[in-house]
Amino acid sequence: GRTSESFPVLHMLCISKGEFMKTIVVYSSQYGATEQYARWLAEALDADLYAVRAISADVLGGYDCILYGGGLYAGGVKGLPTFLKHFSKCEGKPLILFTCGIADPKDPANVEHIRSQLHKALPANVAAQCIFFHLRGRLDYPHLTVVHRAMMAMLRKMLLKKAPSSLREEDRQLLETYGKDVNFIDRSEIEPIVSFVRR
Repeated sequence: GRTSESFPVLHMLCISKGEFMKTIVVYSSQYGATEQYARWLAEALDADLYAVRAISADVLGGYDCILYGGGLYAGGVKGLPTFLKHFSKCEGKPLILFTCGIADPKDPANVEHIRSQLHKALPANVAAQCIFFHLRGRLDYPHLTVVHRAMMAMLRKMLLKKAPSSLREEDRQLLETYGKDVNFIDRSEIEPIVSFVRR
């Protein structure tokens, strides 16, 4: 969901340009979910699409509105340090940052946790010109890396030690689907982002 804070600078620099603004969608994706959302966004917004490894400050400087998307892993956002290295030279540019993870963004506790991690990762001046959205991705156990598989096994072990009555719905869902391909990718989830950019 969208942050509840108001960003007049973002509206003035980005949104007010309407259909004439030049928009870029940059992404970093481990398993493909973030890339899928990024492709849908680029298509819906008639924006240029770049993998984070292909951008530079000069590339970003040519755009009015910048979107960055990265997968959530162990509290961090994939590719964000690389993106920020280039974005830091784009003083005053508005930024729409979308994350993609398995945690349900409709749960306020999940959003609070993600936001706290983002604010630790973002310089204060960037956070002040940034608006956040959170999307739900995919957990394809058979294709996870050894490290990510081990992390999920540790999480499962931790959840199994808890009293069943203390588990959240999301925890129960994780235990029930452990080892399977769990796909929450949904094109309709980009609509709030598209609407925000176009308004």
